[in-house]
Amino acid sequence: MKPVLVICGPTATGKTGLALKLARDFKGELVSVDSRQVYRGMDIGTGKDIGEARFKKVDWGKKYNFGFYQMKETKLWLYDLIKPDYPFNVADFIFCAQKVIEDIWQRGKLPILVGGTGLYLKALFEGLDTTVAPDWGLRKELSNWPVIRLKKRLKKLSLEKFEALNQSDVHNPRRLIRAIEIALVEGKEKKDSLGSIGGLSGVDSLWLGLKLDFELLYRRIDQRVDERMKAGLEREIKVLLKQGYHWQNSVLRTTLGYRQWQDFFERKANRSRVVEKWQFAEHAFARRQMTWFKKQKQINWFDLGKKNWQKKLARVVTAWYDQTNAQDN
Repeated sequence: MKPVLVICGPTATGKTGLALKLARDFKGELVSVDSRQVYRGMDIGTGKDIGEARFKKVDWGKKYNFGFYQMKETKLWLYDLIKPDYPFNVADFIFCAQKVIEDIWQRGKLPILVGGTGLYLKALFEGLDTTVAPDWGLRKELSNWPVIRLKKRLKKLSLEKFEALNQSDVHNPRRLIRAIEIALVEGKEKKDSLGSIGGLSGVDSLWLGLKLDFELLYRRIDQRVDERMKAGLEREIKVLLKQGYHWQNSVLRTTLGYRQWQDFFERKANRSRVVEKWQFAEHAFARRQMTWFKKQKQINWFDLGKKNWQKKLARVVTAWYDQTNAQDN
């Protein structure tokens, strides 16, 4: 059984900081599980927090920009994989994550998966269901529906599927239509088999979840939004627009912290209104993340508002890590 440590939970709970500490203590390397940190040039808004670290490319093919950031003595993988105009999806993630995790294992290190994209985590461990064939008639019928109508339809068909979508997916018509497509077929209990994309197998995983009272979490989120404003997010978006990426041909339109700026750059809203909308959207995102993660029974939760949570977490990880090593020996 190969070991994998997972650190998950809602946004702004300090997952990456904790992961870096545990990587130092347990000879680990970080693997980002974030649907937007894979994009190059989108650094501030997605919270990469790489500081002065430089990207070191690995020659594993041309489709993805494989490499890592050396965060002092720790490698951090799956940042900056592709350009903002590439429609990166869960199947892409599974392929890239498996390749990186195997490499980490081969070098005798501990893979530490860290991030808040729950669907990616679930698919990586359980495999990606691709058993529902495309319904081209349905896709044509729904192609002109506005996003709000698609969301209402999906909620009515399967609230569970709607809540499993990440922040970008709930604003992405194509992803919503696909979810509706699957929900309709599953509701009729019939499938046209196309196979599936396998996930990790033969692993001993420990899942750690970080949580915080929503009122306190909202304060953290608002502070982080202010910090990203000061760090130059507006300038970052200007650079992306000058490079030819815009709201219609890239993930700027569907990415939290970027899409709120469209009205500003089209002179329909001022900065204060952008920040307000951004903060409220982050709050809603955190609530959806918690709703999704609470359903994952394998997660060991640690409340950041409780005393000594770090010590309790360290004991849990140490016991699991020692047991895993004992089994290997």
